[in-house]
Amino acid sequence: MKNLSQSEWKRLYKNQDDAIILDVRTEYEYLDGNIPKSVNIDILNPQQFMSEIDKFNKSSNYFVYCKAGSRSVQACLVMQQLGFENTFNLKGGFINWEGDVNY
Repeated sequence: MKNLSQSEWKRLYKNQDDAIILDVRTEYEYLDGNIPKSVNIDILNPQQFMSEIDKFNKSSNYFVYCKAGSRSVQACLVMQQLGFENTFNLKGGFINWEGDVNY
């Protein structure tokens, strides 16, 4: 897992062909606004989270965010323990996001 600033996160994401943006907030938070092209899997629902990430390719690049950065760190650590090779946490989370947003 790497903790990246917003500028590092955006730059690295743009240079990845197999990158997946993973939003680990609740569905309510996600529907209130999210980063375009993100996939929502709520880390606070552990069964669903584990079931959904089990479907992903462990060698792809995952750009993970939550509201402020702590749930996404937790998600990255869980993913790392499950063998995911490349997880990138957005420091500061969505509340500090200055890019495009879907509403």
